[in-house]
Amino acid sequence: MKTKSILLIGLGRFGRHIAMKLSELGHEVMAVDRDEDKVNAVMPFATDGQIGDSTNEAFLRSLGVDNYDACIVTVSGDFQSSLETTYLLKEMGAKKVISRAERDGQAKFLLRNGADEIVYPEKQLANWLAIRSSADHIIDYIELGSSFSIFEVAVPKAWLGKSIVEIDIRRKFNVNIIAIKENGRINAAFTPDTVLSDKNTLLVLGEYKALQKCFGI
Repeated sequence: MKTKSILLIGLGRFGRHIAMKLSELGHEVMAVDRDEDKVNAVMPFATDGQIGDSTNEAFLRSLGVDNYDACIVTVSGDFQSSLETTYLLKEMGAKKVISRAERDGQAKFLLRNGADEIVYPEKQLANWLAIRSSADHIIDYIELGSSFSIFEVAVPKAWLGKSIVEIDIRRKFNVNIIAIKENGRINAAFTPDTVLSDKNTLLVLGEYKALQKCFGI
């Protein structure tokens, strides 16, 4: 994996977790917040840190925002600051700006003011938890756009001992099995003759309505 340089602005709990994961993945992180304590708390996971106001044009320009592969704005509780920061980053030539939104209205304004992508940590977690809790056999869930999803599901009892070709969910439900997991290992090279057992979980792709029908969600 290529090492990337990330400018991370806003070091609340969400920002801190992003810094930790980026560090774990081996990327370089410039951590920025106006709160010195928050910057200090993130420094074990950052390449460098700066204390300052990201709505201050001179301060933001001093960071050399156009040198980073991506700029992530995770300011919480102050939408005006998030909006101004997003706008200034794009005006200064940031290659990619990813901004945090708490609701759809904020997302629209952020996109109009330069954000390339929007993340909804609260909304996305709420969706994940609601779907994960809606059926005992759903293990994980990834939303792909507005209508498609990937589910990790336990093999339904009716499918145990049957092969992929026998259950035939692609024809019946327009749902595709993209991988089979066993003991934490992913096998994407299975065949139509692969027989399913209770040691397997399935990674399946399809429209959400089709997945609902297929798995009784």
